Amino acid sequence: MGGQSERLVLRLSCVLHAPDETVFRALTDPGLLAKWWGPSGFTTPGIDLDLRVGGRYRFGMQPPVGDLFHLTGEFLEVRPPRRLVYTFRWEEPDPDDRETVVELAVSPVGDGAELSLSQGDFATPARLELHRSGLARQLREASRTR
Repeated sequence: MGGQSERLVLRLSCVLHAPDETVFRALTDPGLLAKWWGPSGFTTPGIDLDLRVGGRYRFGMQPPVGDLFHLTGEFLEVRPPRRLVYTFRWEEPDPDDRETVVELAVSPVGDGAELSLSQGDFATPARLELHRSGLARQLREASRTR
């Protein structure tokens, strides 16, 4: 009776002009994360991060207009400088939000590194696109952070 519905998973990758160790540090160091995390115009005034399997994180995000909101999750895999896997959820979720799993892989490529991201499953195509647009910008910003 009807086939399995298509999974709503975001996949992005880019090559960054920085060594893999630098890329991994930009993904896990609160001081560096604060420089590039979030959509354009947003700031990240609070980052709590316990970088270990079973450790939790919580980011406060301040939009240009509006109230501070938070995202949180738990680290499922931490293998510097190659792999980082964690859950992701909004503390004040939209009705179409659900907890997702983010997988980041860092691979050396020439004098730089390729960063691959997978996140899902999303509840709706609109939520997937919201993350796609925000993460594409974040990856561009991360490539400038050293």
